Amino acid sequence: MSELAADGIPVAVTCRVLKIARQPFYRWLARPVTSAEEVVAYRANALFDAHRDDPEFGYRFLVDEARDAGQPMADRTAWRICSGNGWWSAFGKRKRRGKGGKPGPPVHDDLVQRDFTADGPNRLWLADITEHHTAEGKLYLCAIKDVWSHRIVGYCIDSRMKSRLAVAALDNAAARRGDLAGCILHTDRGSQFRSRKFVRALNRHRMAGSMGRVGPPATTPPWNPSSDCCRTTSSTGDPGPAVSNSGSRS
Repeated sequence: MSELAADGIPVAVTCRVLKIARQPFYRWLARPVTSAEEVVAYRANALFDAHRDDPEFGYRFLVDEARDAGQPMADRTAWRICSGNGWWSAFGKRKRRGKGGKPGPPVHDDLVQRDFTADGPNRLWLADITEHHTAEGKLYLCAIKDVWSHRIVGYCIDSRMKSRLAVAALDNAAARRGDLAGCILHTDRGSQFRSRKFVRALNRHRMAGSMGRVGPPATTPPWNPSSDCCRTTSSTGDPGPAVSNSGSRS
């Protein structure tokens, strides 16, 4: 608004177009944003971007994402910003004893309808994430399986179960299989598969997402991604995709 006034446009006209009062503008003009407030704003933007992409994470994970984005801060600072803006983990706290959180809303329709068959490769894929305990801590495996060949077409391992774990597995599968236009990828309603990053990855590869509804019987067939990964790579001699170590990010 200051730039418009410098160009000769009256402040009253600008305020009327923007539908704001002139008094707040003059108050802001008398007291511009301080450098400390600017730093807080940049930190809040970094935390919000991380929260939007991975809504299931609490402030301790969000602060790691913010640091990676170039906005370092203390955990306490991240907690204060997140709590002040109401950016809580989507999991939240259990309201009733023994009752777990409900799965989030699906971002895709159920295109499979329990018909887990395909008439050719790259027509229908399944994806799942499993947790594994190691001597160095937990590892998470995201594997993608082709229904037609029953083979693992892509996977990724990381020490954290973030949306980029699923994105990396999908990108790995796409690099191996090439053109995937029209291929359906069926998943559960895990937050990693509902994240904006994963939806953008599906669109980038021109794939169609599919999510089963909640309720028995399960709409995703049971399978063991970890054993399928081991069997696939050992039987073909393929060393598999590049896998991050327990301390890296995929």
